[in-house]
Amino acid sequence: MTKGINRRQFLCKGFAGVAALTAGIANISFRPASHQIVDRVMLGGSGLVVPRLAMGTGTVGSQRESNQTRLGMRKFLSIARHAHERGVGFFDMADLYGSHSFVRELLKEVSRDEVCLLTKVWTLGGDWFEPETMDETLDRFRLETGSDYFDIFMLHCLLNDTWQEDKKYYIDAISKAKQDGVIKAAGVSCHNFEALKQAAEDPWVDVIMARINPFSIRMDGPADEVMQVLETARQNGKGVIGMKIFGQGDIATDSEREQSLRYAVDSPNIHCMTLGFESTAQVDWAVDRVTSMVQ
Repeated sequence: MTKGINRRQFLCKGFAGVAALTAGIANISFRPASHQIVDRVMLGGSGLVVPRLAMGTGTVGSQRESNQTRLGMRKFLSIARHAHERGVGFFDMADLYGSHSFVRELLKEVSRDEVCLLTKVWTLGGDWFEPETMDETLDRFRLETGSDYFDIFMLHCLLNDTWQEDKKYYIDAISKAKQDGVIKAAGVSCHNFEALKQAAEDPWVDVIMARINPFSIRMDGPADEVMQVLETARQNGKGVIGMKIFGQGDIATDSEREQSLRYAVDSPNIHCMTLGFESTAQVDWAVDRVTSMVQ
């Protein structure tokens, strides 16, 4: 990593502006943080440059709660601030997690153009969910986050191979919001192998969030088969964000986790990854290892 690069250079922005886990990382060992910060990467052909690591906010997330929000605002902010200082200015949110208002508090301390915001819209219903139009959803999301726009906006948790037809209303609305400048890149979060394959080929999709680790744990298929689909996605210009890097906590040892990080870092088909930090020690553990892998 080039020395002397300041934090502001690690922004999420388009090429023109830059010169042209979610779960499962509890109980990791701590070592003092270095002064290194996470590098940035081009997110496929999305037009965005993002930190290689995102802070996931949806560990065990459901009904607008997650492990991150259950920590409380003060603890969440201490982790988010620390992540930001170490170059992780990329926040992976969702309506399902209830994390918008938590990230909003961070944005009172740092400039909006210093961070990349990713969020997801829930389309599967549930007792906690009150139906609303997409215009209402976008207005609410902007109010909750305090941001006028989103760098990445996703359909959350695709579960079948009919999503292109089933979610057409959302797809059309997201396309309009993208034209209006409310969204920079459109994407999908996949929890089904057929849905993932379709996303890899769909020209509407700018960014894919996919479950991937070398142990095929909590994934949509065997790692080699999923990686083949991600290769297709990359070749088609999609940005690929890896999730479930630690298998939602089932990948338990430090050595296995390092193997999982290495698997993602070394693959040209995975541009960046999201990890559900629950302490500053976890931030340091991941950042120290990832920065050593990319040097």
